[in-house]
Amino acid sequence: MERLDQIVKLVSQYEKIDVNTLSGMLNVSKVTIRKDLDKLESRGLLHREHGYAVLNSGDDLNVRLSFHHDLKRKIAQTAVGLIQDNETVIIESGSTCALLAEQICQQKRNVTIITNSYFIADYIRSYDSCKVILLGGEYQKNSQVTVGPLLKEMISLFHVKKAFIGTDGFAEGEGFTGKDLMRTEVVRAMADAAEDVIILTDSTKFSKRGTVSQFSATEVSRVITDDQIPIEKEKLLTGQGVQVTKVR
Repeated sequence: MERLDQIVKLVSQYEKIDVNTLSGMLNVSKVTIRKDLDKLESRGLLHREHGYAVLNSGDDLNVRLSFHHDLKRKIAQTAVGLIQDNETVIIESGSTCALLAEQICQQKRNVTIITNSYFIADYIRSYDSCKVILLGGEYQKNSQVTVGPLLKEMISLFHVKKAFIGTDGFAEGEGFTGKDLMRTEVVRAMADAAEDVIILTDSTKFSKRGTVSQFSATEVSRVITDDQIPIEKEKLLTGQGVQVTKVR
């Protein structure tokens, strides 16, 4: 797994890198590299092209998993430490949330994951150590999630300690923001069903602003991000009682 992470990091850095170079940099055979690339391509983290490993492009969730993958994985590894065996948690859709779900299944036992993400359910389908409750509703094909009033009604049946949620942006005075109105409404319903709202996001989102208001900072218990978060945004969050955890 460590070598696979190194490959994703190198491909993200160079955007396009050949098999020979990867073989030399990682000190393994080209046959081993090709097998590793097959595994990574099957997970949608990159694609292969005439002897090269190439960074994906686009806005598909599989594609977004490859961007800042190393940081997202570290954020997920930190977040999983907040979860206990036999706990039930809500996990919203998103690339970092998908990596958290995978970490839960790898490290914890008998955790139940409530999610509206069909991508996440499929992403962790090979694990027997965790249970998934997949919420129904109107299906959004591009994001592979369910939305709408039926989904919000289903969420209201649950109460959990923690909800792990991604974000599309942040704005001073407004808080966390999203891009899609219906998905944002779902996120708010998930927050209402949880005692603690935990935001998982890489620091680039603090330089962006979504079109829809998601949460004020006072509604969030903790943010797990990387150490490149702008200092003024970190101070703003901590000043409003949000615990900020940074990975590097």
